[in-house]
Amino acid sequence: MKKVMMFFVACALTATSAMADEHDAMTEGELRKIDQAGQRVTLRHGPIDNLKMPPMTMVFRVQDASDMEGLTAGDKVRFHAEEENGSYVVTELEKAD
Repeated sequence: MKKVMMFFVACALTATSAMADEHDAMTEGELRKIDQAGQRVTLRHGPIDNLKMPPMTMVFRVQDASDMEGLTAGDKVRFHAEEENGSYVVTELEKAD
C-alpha cells in the first residue's frame, strides 16, 4: 500500500511540475516596435504554448516598463505573456542571446 501511495505522489508531483513549466515557459520573438509612453511592444513571435496561440505579429502591453530598457526594434527577445482581463500582457521580457 505504501508503494502505491508513493507512486501516486510521484505522479502528482510530475504533473504539477509539467504544468508549472508550461505556465512559465518563455517564447522567442523579434521586437518590431516599442511604445515606451504607452508601455506596449509589437512582437513577431513563435507559438505561445501557455496561451495556445500560433505564431503571429501582435501588440502586447508590458507589465513592467523597466523590461523595455535597452531594447530596440529588431532585437531578438524571449518573453512570457499571460492573458489578463481579455488582453495579453508581457510579464517577462529579455534580450535573447
